[in-house]
Amino acid sequence: MSIKLYYTSPNIFEWKTKITNKYEEKNRLIVTLEQTNFYPEGGGQPFDFGTIDGINIIEVFEKNNEVFHVLNEMPQQSEVTCKVEKNRRIEHSQHHTGQHLLSAVCLELFNIPTVSFHLGREVVTIDLDIPDLSEEKLFLIENRVNEYIYENKNIHTYFATKQQLSKIPLTKVPDISGDIRIVEIEGIDYSACCGTHVSQTGEIGLLKILKAEKHRGKTRVYFKCGLRAIKDYHEKHQILTEITKKFSSPIDLVLQKIIKLESDQKLTEKKLENALSENAKLIASEILLSSKKGVIIESFEEKSIKEIQLIALELSKKTNTLIILVSLQENKLVMIHNGLTDFHCGKWLNDHLKKFHGKGGGDANKAQAIFNHADDLNKFVKYTEEYINGLTTV
Repeated sequence: MSIKLYYTSPNIFEWKTKITNKYEEKNRLIVTLEQTNFYPEGGGQPFDFGTIDGINIIEVFEKNNEVFHVLNEMPQQSEVTCKVEKNRRIEHSQHHTGQHLLSAVCLELFNIPTVSFHLGREVVTIDLDIPDLSEEKLFLIENRVNEYIYENKNIHTYFATKQQLSKIPLTKVPDISGDIRIVEIEGIDYSACCGTHVSQTGEIGLLKILKAEKHRGKTRVYFKCGLRAIKDYHEKHQILTEITKKFSSPIDLVLQKIIKLESDQKLTEKKLENALSENAKLIASEILLSSKKGVIIESFEEKSIKEIQLIALELSKKTNTLIILVSLQENKLVMIHNGLTDFHCGKWLNDHLKKFHGKGGGDANKAQAIFNHADDLNKFVKYTEEYINGLTTV
């Protein structure tokens, strides 16, 4: 069996060792090592990245207490140099220990147990056994966690037998056979865990809770620690700096300016809606004055579908005929009538749109469609007009 350095020396990122076995299985090239510091996936923690004699590791997994390394090519030498991707290992260790501390504080302050943990490349979460958690409680939890980080508590990892567990105040006793690995944060937490961890809480750096949301009757808390938290702060600070430049305003006044901008925009949008509505009435009146008997069909080159809808609605208030209005700007059309016409708009689209490479739908009185090309749109309109006017038989 491989000697698992990640249990005893997680901060070793480069070492020499011997290959104990190598073989191909199901189109995968697999090797085992005399000593490995490549962590296999488990305990909510992803496997390590790295190289064996410069060859990239694709996957690391554990089976029957042995660690297997999947490579994209087979090493030629029996003695090899191994390298773990340093930042990924540090991030995983910071977040795994950070999770233990966060879960311990949730129990300490509010007696809320953790039911699951997910450590992804971007997203790190714990699910708490509570349906909701206030911003005030999240603030208190975050503060206490960071107090423990600043106190730089020692962290010990060791294996304990089933008999020894009775003397260890574990939060949860795992249902496994054999010795159990314990991660102890001095005076704060004892957890059974197989993951990699830092040696003191100060190495976590900091923990920032990003948000909390309801998830299947529980509360999912998103957080970042250490290197990721610093990167996140840097990215968000850059964004905020650019925003302050756009507003020519200090950071503490930016929010007020954004709120005012939103208010002004809503007022402008309201005025625009009123103007479009009045314009739609005028256009509808002009169309009716120039229209002949039968279906009303009009195309507009520079009007959006929203404007077309307003005009169509105004027309439907003033005539009993079928109305088809086209937005050439968006290759869309609206088909509408006031209910006094024996024509089912939605069914017509459903029965015929595919022949013209269109998509859409609606009900008996109103429907809408979109086309890939203007030619298809025009052909569909002509086809519909001829049918309505009795020039074709369907």
